[in-house]
Amino acid sequence: MAAAEAALVRPLAGRVALVTGSTDGIGLATAHALAAQGCAVVINGLGEPDRIAALCRELAAAHDVRIEHAGADLRDGEQAAGLVPQVLQRHGRLDVLVNNAGTQHKGPVEAHPPERWREVFALNVDAAFHTIRTALPGMRAQGWGRIVNIASVYGLAGGVERSSYVASKHALVGLTKAVALETAQSPVTCNAVCPGDVSTRIFYRNAKRLAESEGITREAAQQRIAATHMPSGRVVSPEQVAALVAYLCSAAADEIRGAALPVDGAWLAR
Repeated sequence: MAAAEAALVRPLAGRVALVTGSTDGIGLATAHALAAQGCAVVINGLGEPDRIAALCRELAAAHDVRIEHAGADLRDGEQAAGLVPQVLQRHGRLDVLVNNAGTQHKGPVEAHPPERWREVFALNVDAAFHTIRTALPGMRAQGWGRIVNIASVYGLAGGVERSSYVASKHALVGLTKAVALETAQSPVTCNAVCPGDVSTRIFYRNAKRLAESEGITREAAQQRIAATHMPSGRVVSPEQVAALVAYLCSAAADEIRGAALPVDGAWLAR
């Protein structure tokens, strides 16, 4: 009974997860959510080595699981292709792959620098392609796997002055569906989560700028930004996105395949 109860509390015990772009924001929240369910987690992202080491210690202490960092600049195809092999070399397996790393460029399409277009696609789409193609053989062989791509509502709708971001997130949703069909007869699933505005550092930085320029409080600026897109008037927290990712890794989600699930305060319901 004790073992059964433990499995219910920590259903991912014994599993290994790789979460890209996980040194802050949605990725870090996802690392916490998976570790809380007993999963060993390999985080990935850029940052100061001391800060990353501290994050690993914090996660490991909070959840009593093995936490490591795997370095790779995912804008570089060779490094992106080598990330999963790093994990396999250290752990011997990879059960959960969360492609969260991403970037964007804002501005009209006619002024979009071509090199930035390529960089956005390299990180938002190409990196996911490389991690998926290198992770799938092992997942198939071990008879279980979860792939979750963090897309965006902009993967399901258009947007102004963010052409590369919209196009790349649509491509990521398309990749998700293609992989889901290729794995449909297997115990490996592939889905996308599509958040609206999320309360990350970028959101708070934009709210701070608005507050300073308009002479309003930061709270009022946050509400104004949220209400621009989100009928709920509230932004999504990284923890809410992470909870959905964790659910997609559960047995209850065995037959959720190829979905692009919005977490958007009714943004797309209009």
